[in-house]
Amino acid sequence: MSTLTLASDPEDAAAVEAVEAHHAQLAGELAGRVAMLVAAADRDPVEAGEVRAGLVAFCDRDLIPHAVAEEGTLYAAARDLPEARLLVDGMLAEHRRLTALVDALREAGSAVRAAADGRALQVLFEEHLDKENDLVLPLLAGAPDISLAGLLGGMHELLGGGEATDESAGGGCGGTCGCGGSDDVDVPELDVRDVPHALRHATVFGALGAVPAGRAMVLVAPHDPLPLLRQIEDRHPGVFAVDYQQRGPEAWRLLLTHR
Repeated sequence: MSTLTLASDPEDAAAVEAVEAHHAQLAGELAGRVAMLVAAADRDPVEAGEVRAGLVAFCDRDLIPHAVAEEGTLYAAARDLPEARLLVDGMLAEHRRLTALVDALREAGSAVRAAADGRALQVLFEEHLDKENDLVLPLLAGAPDISLAGLLGGMHELLGGGEATDESAGGGCGGTCGCGGSDDVDVPELDVRDVPHALRHATVFGALGAVPAGRAMVLVAPHDPLPLLRQIEDRHPGVFAVDYQQRGPEAWRLLLTHR
């Protein structure tokens, strides 16, 4: 939760943290899928079409339902606050733009156009979430007559499934199997060293979700990503083969192949 957010009670504070965590999950997965779409557009239009279809499916399944759920809960409550009415109008307008970008992505006639639409969607969505985290949630959490926890109770679309993304979690597979690999000489690379910590694991999950069977991607990380590898194996048992290509000191490079 933002250090500037003052909640009216501990339950509301916990609700803010849950929403922000789900925002990070959505933004990260979107960023990973868009990164794979951009890489595929430069390399293989057929693969780009598969990645685009997966990105659209993610938007239909997660991103758009999240926006609809916000309108019926967070935005409806915030609009009763005089200081938030214009803000909510602007947020609703951005929802319409997000939906239009998803439709444009759905109908994109070329891989290059799809990549451009995907990138525009990512930028707008990240800016939109920043406003929700920094403006909408603090207003609701600080309003004495609004129970944010009550508004969000049981709403999976806004709170997510609670999947762990903490990079400091213990354990993890060694990730040294070395089996698998890829025959492609032009394998897309996802460098997460500059990705914000809160988005890093979700970005990798999104990118992996866009890697077709038989293809691979290279992950570049700032440290040996053992907890991440464990989470990948937990989510996709036996699906991704891991081959270390570089072990520090400034970067760890891993080839992740979708068997």
